[in-house]
Amino acid sequence: MSPDDLRRQLVIHLEALRAAGVQFVPRAPTVALPVSDTVKQGIPASPPPTQPEPFAAPAVVPDGPTERRHELVVLAERVAACDRCPELFGTRTQTVFGVGPIDPDVCFIGEAPGADEDAKGEPFVGRAGQLLNRIIAACGFQRAEVYICNTLKCRPPNNRTPTSDERDNCRDYFDSQLALVRPKYIVCLGATAAKNVLNTSLGIGRMRGRVHYYRDIPVVCTYHPSALLREESAGGNAMRKDTWEDMKLLLREMGRPVPGK
Repeated sequence: MSPDDLRRQLVIHLEALRAAGVQFVPRAPTVALPVSDTVKQGIPASPPPTQPEPFAAPAVVPDGPTERRHELVVLAERVAACDRCPELFGTRTQTVFGVGPIDPDVCFIGEAPGADEDAKGEPFVGRAGQLLNRIIAACGFQRAEVYICNTLKCRPPNNRTPTSDERDNCRDYFDSQLALVRPKYIVCLGATAAKNVLNTSLGIGRMRGRVHYYRDIPVVCTYHPSALLREESAGGNAMRKDTWEDMKLLLREMGRPVPGK
């Protein structure tokens, strides 16, 4: 393996650790390793496969938080090495897995990373992310205590809507991620996220205003922050008011106080 390949694998591993909530990595002791006979004889090792095998969600998801964090690291590494979608693999800077704790009260789910997210490797860090932060704060949460991710882990070129093949290619990653994170409630941000999570063809206007379920987890659907920003630029605020009504629905379902605004 070349130095560039080693560097790339290290970056993938560190990004996976960060996505799983690991903040510190202990220094490993230096150990002199024996040289294998194969290396001594100069026989080249077989190249690693370029196509990762599909991630199979465990039949029984581990209950312990430590075990689930470990499985998230493994999953994030698989996502980082994924090349199932040739166009996305060829144009992305990096994959964007998700951020936040396991067992959160709420998981906010968007459509796919944008340019800012592709550059930083974290979901919702651009203008839409700043608005999402304000929505989260208005609900009485802090960003660090909720989980945030997208149904797709790669940015589609020019922020286009993901294709059905791209959605299907990412589905097992996404389902496994939610099974390991185990949120108590889910908020789908935008029509594409709602359609992907709930496997429906209904538009966001028909999805919002009531509670749906994903694997027995209550789901509230609302507009994507990017749509609110576009409406605001055009001088409107109807969707912003509707979004707050959706957040009040979420808080009532959770049994939390609803701020008077």
